[in-house]
Amino acid sequence: MHPHLSVLTLAVHDLQASLDFYCQGLGFKSEGIIGQEYENGAVAFIELQSGLKLALWPQQSLGLDSGLALTPLCPTGFSLGHNVGSAAEVDAIMMRAEKAGATITKAAQATFYGGYAGYFQDPNAHLWEIVWNPCWEPS
Repeated sequence: MHPHLSVLTLAVHDLQASLDFYCQGLGFKSEGIIGQEYENGAVAFIELQSGLKLALWPQQSLGLDSGLALTPLCPTGFSLGHNVGSAAEVDAIMMRAEKAGATITKAAQATFYGGYAGYFQDPNAHLWEIVWNPCWEPS
């Protein structure tokens, strides 16, 4: 298997509200909800970067498609990281996310490795880390 991801799918409770959070709240771009003509097919894709999409899909649909029973979402089972170029950018994104409806779980602060980072949860409790790492170039 070639180590490459093309889609990250987040299970969501309310597809439209989740799409609004990411597009209106955080400024991501999407063509909107597609696949509504198919039973359990409604999904929204957000282009993250060339070759990588974020999919928002109702949890019930993901459960049916995968054959797995629905369980409560676990916010510490997975996190999404967004690396930026400065501590000020971390603060700006954290404030924007909170204004859009995110829950700040850890305020941005200095890290043990000399960087600066904070965590928030989207409206479905998915965990995001916004981080400035002086050793990494933001993508």
